[in-house]
Amino acid sequence: MTFAQCSILAGVALLFFMIPSMWRIVIGPTALDRIVAVNVIGTKTAVLLVIIGAIFERVEMFVDFALAYALLNFTGSLAAARFLHRTKDHIDDFDGEEPPTSDAA
Repeated sequence: MTFAQCSILAGVALLFFMIPSMWRIVIGPTALDRIVAVNVIGTKTAVLLVIIGAIFERVEMFVDFALAYALLNFTGSLAAARFLHRTKDHIDDFDGEEPPTSDAA
């Protein structure tokens, strides 16, 4: 088996391993589960970029793309998780009651 065939086989295997993550994105049950699944798919995509670079013998260029993609993936997941954490804290503060109002009218 040649190097290109092994690389293609590894890429197909990575695509196959993305299926459970796609299932987690659709089913949930929470938003954080979906964020983690998107992050897993993004990580596998970065690895696929390196594999594609190896197939086309342009590893240097594709590694740069993969690093940039991985950084954007991580930053986006971190921002989404932080947003959801702040939103959850804000909702939990009131426990279903009306927020307090100021009497300085």
